[in-house]
Amino acid sequence: MSIFTYLEALDKTLFKFIQLHLTSIEQDGLMLLLRTPATWIPLYIIVLIWVFMHNREHAFKFILLSVLTIAMSDVFASVILKPLFMRLRPCYDQDTMFLLRNLISCAGRYSMPSSHAVNHFALAAFWFYSIQLINGKKYWLLWIWPLIICYAQVYVGKHYPGDVIVGGIIGSFIGTGISILYKQWAFGYERILKNKIAIK
Repeated sequence: MSIFTYLEALDKTLFKFIQLHLTSIEQDGLMLLLRTPATWIPLYIIVLIWVFMHNREHAFKFILLSVLTIAMSDVFASVILKPLFMRLRPCYDQDTMFLLRNLISCAGRYSMPSSHAVNHFALAAFWFYSIQLINGKKYWLLWIWPLIICYAQVYVGKHYPGDVIVGGIIGSFIGTGISILYKQWAFGYERILKNKIAIK
């Protein structure tokens, strides 16, 4: 058995365990709500207000790169990676489709990586490192938000655990990379100016 075959079997076993033992009618509504983008609008507003309050000078750059982060991660996951991996969603897979309870529509055929995971982890990483640049503090709670969304995606049967894990890793790399771009764009010239003053 190859390592990839083993990992896929383990992934499906974990998915089956979640569907059989960790789901209930009482949780269904909450999980559907948690994976809905509109649910997290208050978080987005809070972050944007915080940026305007603490770094108004570079707020536009922060917002623009936040949008770029989502756009890049979504295109990379949906247009490039999913057709490349061609992994069937649980609802199309003969091994798992019988477990699903039709909480949501099946949608596209491919699931690797989860676009939700890539997008939200990319934005979380960008915000985490960029906000750290602004005030030097690490807001670890920002990582809880994409983790909740990823679990909800598995819970409702949209993705296997492996889909969201891989998506989270990819998204984190994208968001971290764009935070470096933000650092250079927003703060790079300040270092150059300080160096010129120091030379004088």
